[in-house]
Amino acid sequence: MKPINIENFDQNYATYEPDRELLNGLSTLINNIDITAVIGTWCGDCKLYVPQFYKVLDAIGFAESNLTLIEVDEEKKAENSTIDHLNIISIPTFIIFKNGQELGRIIESPRLTLERDLLNLLKTHN
Repeated sequence: MKPINIENFDQNYATYEPDRELLNGLSTLINNIDITAVIGTWCGDCKLYVPQFYKVLDAIGFAESNLTLIEVDEEKKAENSTIDHLNIISIPTFIIFKNGQELGRIIESPRLTLERDLLNLLKTHN
């Protein structure tokens, strides 16, 4: 998977080394999971964390069809849709859904690592 053009995407993707043990745990928890990623190609945090997030998703075999990518401008407005219902304050925001219900979010930067935060979130709701 590769999103819209983000500066240094390939480099940041290639250099990120997710924790293999955590990835093994994640791969068993991704059934019925959808993710909405709200990003801005202009945002420094997005330039770092979006490629890393994609690397985690690729490593666990997450289906691209279960990922919705929404690009916003500096006012956090999307060009062709309204995202007001998502209550976006900071980006990137990765919103995790299971069977249509929001489980949680990773906002701006991970607390620990992307794979650890995602695993913790999914384990809490499994």
